[in-house]
Formats: sequence, structure tokens, C-alpha cells
Amino acid sequence: MRRALAPALAPALALVAAVLLGGARDPILVPEISQHEVDLRQGFTGTELLLFGAILTPEGSRAAQDYDIVVVLKGPTQSIVLREKQKVAGVWINADSTELRSAPSYYGLASTRPIKDIVDDKTAAIYELGLKWLQLSPIGAIDPAEQTRFSDGLVDLNRRSGLYREEEGGVKVSEQVLYQARIWLPSQVPIGTYTAETYAVSRGRVVASASSQVEVRKLGFERAIANFSENYGFAYGLLAVMVSVGMGWLAGRLFAMR
Repeated sequence: MRRALAPALAPALALVAAVLLGGARDPILVPEISQHEVDLRQGFTGTELLLFGAILTPEGSRAAQDYDIVVVLKGPTQSIVLREKQKVAGVWINADSTELRSAPSYYGLASTRPIKDIVDDKTAAIYELGLKWLQLSPIGAIDPAEQTRFSDGLVDLNRRSGLYREEEGGVKVSEQVLYQARIWLPSQVPIGTYTAETYAVSRGRVVASASSQVEVRKLGFERAIANFSENYGFAYGLLAVMVSVGMGWLAGRLFAMR
């Protein structure tokens, strides 16, 4: 009887296996941003970006599963020299210093839940999910404790200026398919190409990711000044000194007339 049933059950078992495997397939993300270009004009006070999208199956239908979503908006990386100041004989002077090769000029994160509840430390470090896990890549040999001190100092400085920010719980998911997050760009945001990475996480594993870009640029008079300072640094510095001296002389003349 077993031999007779085996050929008949084989197609059914294959169908069940296909359904199970199909249900376990990883989703795909379809991300979008409210604006792909941010223009820094005179009087710019900052702007809020809406990062949204859908969680779909490979066939294009709604995933209909509970996924954690993490959105990371990162500005251009840069090499930066950090100097630690110490007070000696009542005077603040530069003491220890280090150079970091890949410090992001801007970093904003939003997630459905606290990162520690979504992934383990290893996964967070691999994908740089959180300020704690930024890979700043110090140049040269440096003591781990000293590296941590400098890294924490940079993060704290940029956090207070609004260039580094985290909002755990800032991603909202509707009906297991649509997600959205709002990330603020401050007035002093650096120019360049920004990358928005979106991650779908299930049971502590990143199962899907997608990226899009935002271009932050200066226009008008601000752009002309920025281009002039970059292309003609010496002349820009000389002109700045002359303008400062002229303004000082003019202010002195005005006060003398009173």
C-alpha cells in the first residue's frame, strides 16, 4: 500500500514544499523620497524629508508580514581631524589629536523599534545601524580607549548641532505593506550627494535593502561664493580680510561722526 501511495503523494508533497518555500522568500522594498533635490538658498532654515515606500513580495503583491524597517540617511563621508583641548595654566591649548577617514557629514536614522530590539550588535555594526556603530576608520595606530573617546566626542558634537540624529520609533508601517519616516535636515546641512538606505529586518536578519539618493546643493549667490572659495582659495581669503578691514574702518567712521 505504501508503494502504491508514494507516486500519488509525490505531486502533493512537491506542491506543499513549493508553497512553504514561496512563503519564506525574502521581500523586496520599493523606496521613494519626497524630494530628490534640496536647494540651499538665502534664508534656508532646514527642511523635512519624507522617506516612504512599500514592502512587496517578489511577484509584486503586498508582503503581508510583520517586518521591522530601518531607514538611514547618510551624507558624504569626509576625512576629519579631531583635536582635544586641555587647559594649561589657565589657557586652552590643543593636546591629543586623531584623524578619521570616513566620518559622515550627516547621519539620520529612523526605525520602527529600538535598534537593540531589532538586530544584534554584530548586525548593527555591519550595516552601521545607529550612531554607536558608525565605522569612522581612524588613520594610524590608536589605542581603542582613545579611539572611543574621540569617536564619542565627534558624535556628541554633531548630535548637538543637529547633523547626527536618531529617532527610534520614527518609522510607521501601515497594513504590513506601506512605511514612512520623516528625517529633518538642519539649516547648516553640508552639500553633496546623500544616500538613503532602507532595510527590512525579520527575526534579527536583514532580509531586504534598497537605496535612493538626495542631492543637496547651493543655488544663486551662495553657490557662486562656495565655488569661488573652492576654486580660488587664496583670493577668497584675501578678499575676506579686505572686507573685514573695510567693515571695521566704516564702523569706526560712523561711530566717530556721532
